[in-house]
Formats: sequence, C-alpha cells, structure tokens
Amino acid sequence: MKKFLAAFMGSMALATAPMALAAEATKELKMAYDADPVTLDIHEQLSGGILQLSHMSFDPLLRWTQDLGFEPRLAESWERIDDNTVRFKLRKGVKFHSGNELTTKDVKFTFDRLKQSQDFKAIFKPFSGINIIDDYTFELVTSEPYPLLLNTATYIFPLDSEFYTGTTEDGKDKSAILKHGNSFASTHISGTGPFRVTERQQGVRVEFERFKDYWDTESPGNVGKIVLTPIKEDATRVSALLSGGVDFIAPVPPNDLERIRNDKNAKLVTMSGTRIILFHMNQERVEAFKNPKVRQAIAYAINQEGIAAKIMKGFATPAAQLSPEGYQGHNPDLKPRFDVEKAKQLMKEAGYEDGFTITMMAPNNRYVNDDKIAQAVAAMLARINIKVDLKTLPKAQYWPEYDNRAADMMMIGWHADTEDSANFYEFLTFCPNAETGAGQYNAGNYCNPEIDALVEQANVETDLDKRAALLQEVEKRLYDDAAFIPLHWQDLAWAAKNNVNIEPVLNVMNFPYLGDLVIE
Repeated sequence: MKKFLAAFMGSMALATAPMALAAEATKELKMAYDADPVTLDIHEQLSGGILQLSHMSFDPLLRWTQDLGFEPRLAESWERIDDNTVRFKLRKGVKFHSGNELTTKDVKFTFDRLKQSQDFKAIFKPFSGINIIDDYTFELVTSEPYPLLLNTATYIFPLDSEFYTGTTEDGKDKSAILKHGNSFASTHISGTGPFRVTERQQGVRVEFERFKDYWDTESPGNVGKIVLTPIKEDATRVSALLSGGVDFIAPVPPNDLERIRNDKNAKLVTMSGTRIILFHMNQERVEAFKNPKVRQAIAYAINQEGIAAKIMKGFATPAAQLSPEGYQGHNPDLKPRFDVEKAKQLMKEAGYEDGFTITMMAPNNRYVNDDKIAQAVAAMLARINIKVDLKTLPKAQYWPEYDNRAADMMMIGWHADTEDSANFYEFLTFCPNAETGAGQYNAGNYCNPEIDALVEQANVETDLDKRAALLQEVEKRLYDDAAFIPLHWQDLAWAAKNNVNIEPVLNVMNFPYLGDLVIE
C-alpha cells in the first residue's frame, strides 16, 4: 500500500519506455483457460475473465506492475492539482481497432458508462466528475480526498465512443449495458489493445490477432495470433499442455502441480494469491441466518485448514477474514475457529439444536476445486444438523443465479479490484443498495450500517496508520458478527511450454499482459 500511495502522492509520474525494441509479431499462442469471457462488454461484469480480456483488447490509463507500483499506459503522465483533483495527459496518436483516434472524448464516454455500470459504479462512487481540458488533457475529480484514485484509474479502459454510440439496425442503443443480455457491446468490440477479436464461439473458442496499428511499438511481444480454448476439466487442460496441444494454461489445479514440475517440456509459475473464497448466508431467505449465533455456529463448523490441506493440497492459505496479509485491513489477531462442539452449543443456544434444511449453490469451473469445496462445506454443516441441498453449475450459468440470489448459501471468490481492503467490504458486506452499487455481490444481504460507516471513514483517511486501524477494526467486527464464511485465499498457478516466457507478463491480479509475451 505504501508503494501505491507513494506513486499517487508524487507530483508527477512520467512514462518510461520499455528497453526492448518492437518485435515482429509472428508467433501463435494456443492457450486454455478454465472458461472463456462470458461477454465482450468489459463493463457488463466485473470478473477476472473480463479483466483478462480487457488487457488483451483494450488498454488502461495505467496498470499495475509486478511489485504493485504503477506503469503509464494510455495516460503518459499525471499530476495532482489539489486535494480532490488529478490531471492526466493522454498519449497522442493512439488508434482504436476501428481506426478512430483516442481523445478525451472517449475517456469521458467511458467514465460516464462506468458510473452507470451495475458492477463498476460502486468502485467509482468517490468520483464526482471528469473535467475535459482539451483533446488530450483531462482531470478526475473526487468529492473528498481519496487515497485510491490511481488504484481505481487502472480500471478505466477507454472505449471507442464513436463505435459504441448510436443505434443498431434494429434500433437498439449501442452503448447499452445489459446483464447477461444480447447487447451490441456484448458481441462487438473496438479497443486500443494489442489484440483484435477476430472469431468468437461462446464456450468453444476465441481467436485474437495482433492489431497492426498498436500504439506500443516498443513492446517486446512477438505473438501475432492467440487461440483461446476454454477447457473446464482440470485434467484435460493439463493433458492438453503436456501433450503439446496448447502452449499455456491457467489455472493449474493443485493435484497437477508436481506433474507439471516433473515434465521436462513444461514450466510452472506460482504466486501467493489474494483472492478470498467464501460463502454468503442469505438472511432474506433463511430466518435462522438473521441470528448471529447461527452464523457463528456455521463459522465454527467449517474446517478451513482441513479444506486447504486436503482439497487444495496446501495450495491455499486458510482465512478468517477478507484481507490477506499485506493489505492494510489484515488483522493478525483473527484466526480460523474450527470447533464442532462449540458450533453445536451455539446452535442449541440459538434454538436450532435440531437444525434445518437449506439450499446451496456454487460454480464448478470458476475457482480451483470449487465444486469439491462446496461438497466439503455441505458435509461439515451436516455435523450440526444443517442439511444442504447442493447444486453446482458452470460459470456461465452460475452468475445469473448468483445475481438472482437463487440459493440460501452461495459461493463467491473475490480479488480486491483496487488492491485494497475497502473494496472487499464495498462489494461483499456493505448494506445492499441497487442505486449506488454498494453490496453488489453481498448475496447474504448482510447489513451493518456502523461497519459501513467505518469503511466510509477509512476511504477519506490519508494517514496510513489511522486508515489501517479503521480497516482492521472492520475485519474484527465482521469476524465477531460472522457476516460471511471465509474459506481461504486461493494461490495462483500457471503453466506453459518451456519456450513461452510467461514470467514477465504474470501478476498477482491474474490478468497476464499477453501483449508483451515473448515466445522463443
């Protein structure tokens, strides 16, 4: 966090040119993810898959480096004007895939659309507006001093305003954002990124080709074509790499880490992760979940360390809170609290000794071993007489069910989009508010205004020590209230053929910068 704020508080950040010269992009990369992007509209859904697509076909104003600093991209420089204002300078001569040139008109169009997006508007809540100075200069303005302005600016991928403005032949608004709908933006794309989408068969394959007018002529990347094939089954995905069918895969399941390490033609790259895996308990669907003793009983019934050791094969860190170590909100005093007898006692005190029946949903191809984790949690709850009707679904079918809060307990994984603790709370534990976007992914409908107020206080606190104390207090209160059931932070693993130099383009956010990838 100190690196983030040091970069932010500096008076000016200037672009630095990569050392390598542009390479001839002739190589083809065949890669397999566990799923493909569910839409081409990068504002329709805030998810890892969409952010991976964003960094392939679009460019942000600035992006994270591997050590969590900031690197200029479409914004070549920025400077603080006053407590609430940062001025950005755009690169000149940047072209969209359509041939249109990037200007501040496109940035404003994008900013306004983000503020309307169901998934993104909570992130941009602190921003009061955008001032356009000229075609290449603009200012982002916040309503109060905001310590995470640059963190948030990494999620501004300028859209081609001319391309996305107007109506289709059948009279539909090209700029419309439709959740799980068939909009113009969900099937058409024009970005500034290194790759154009040339073919897409949902659930089958996506093909990309290098954009010949890509602005970053000094990128070392030499990949001219990418074929993305979604392979849901872990073993099949690993076999595709080891047999030579694909060049790069993600994620690598824990059961196959050693298999890849022992293969002379492949290499494995791992990182400690910051994505929390958790279950929400829907208080609007289950009366018992309104009782904090029942929620605490469930927290005591779940063996996080057992799940991490047996199901994740040690490739996960057991969690008792949302904030991983290194985040300002991480509270070192909070530990997993597995104790079945304590759980039974709490159920008895709450008047539910005989238990009850609930429904549970989880994806089966979004997180590492997600379906197996759900099965284990269901079995653990049976020990305190909570009977679980479990249903697992592929990611594409799961998210509409999640948005509809279709089960009593639902799984979600979350990586803090701003690399900051407050982002967890704003999306996962804030009192749900459809108008502001707060609590957008709070499938438990948990609501504690006092905790939300502490987060709001932290969001305008620029003293790092005071801010950390506020966020750690939030974690303690959520823990005591058993607001949700944390499981673990999921570690990250990728694998590739030996000649695919993936290490420099990987990061803990898990959106590889494939435009810079070199195949030897």
